[in-house]
Amino acid sequence: MSGKRDLVLFIATSLDGYIATKDESLEWLFNVEGEGDNGYSDFYESVDTVLMGKKTYDWIMKHETGEFPYKNKACYVFTRSPIEDTVDVKFTNEDIISFTNKLKSQEGKNIWIVGGGELLQSFIKEKLVDELIITVAPSIIGKGIPLFKEGDYQLDLSLKGTRNFNQFVELHYGVQN
Repeated sequence: MSGKRDLVLFIATSLDGYIATKDESLEWLFNVEGEGDNGYSDFYESVDTVLMGKKTYDWIMKHETGEFPYKNKACYVFTRSPIEDTVDVKFTNEDIISFTNKLKSQEGKNIWIVGGGELLQSFIKEKLVDELIITVAPSIIGKGIPLFKEGDYQLDLSLKGTRNFNQFVELHYGVQN
C-alpha cells in the first residue's frame, strides 16, 4: 500500500458528547441496540497501527478480559513515565508531532487513535488528525468524560458520509486543511 497514511479517530459517544461516565463506565453504551459490530470489523481491517494514551491503556488493561485487544496491530502508548515495553505494546514519550509524522510517512494502513481526552486534544491542536468516525448513541448521560476537551483550537470538517447501525448513527468526517 502506498500513499499517505491517515490518522483516524474511531469512537462512540453519547448524544451529549461524552465517551464515558465520570467513573469511566460504558454501561450506557452497551444498553443501546446496535447492528452486528456497528462497523468495527471493517474499520479495524483498515488500520495497522494503534495509538493511545496511558489512561486509555490502563482502562483497557483493567476492563478487557483475556487477550490484549489489539494484538495483531502495532500499538504505541504515549506516557510521561518510563515503562518497559510488553509483547503487545511499545511505550513512548517522544514528541507527538515528530512521532506521528514519522508513522504517517511509513508504508502501511491507517493509524487509529483509541480513546479521547488529552491525547486526542493534542493531536487535534497540532492538526495531525485526518478523519473522525464518531458513532453517536441515542443516550444522554448528563456528565462524564467529554470526547473533546475544552481548549484553544478549531477543526473544520467536511462530511464524508453517515451510516445507521440500528439505534447508532455513524458520522464520518474528513478534516479540512
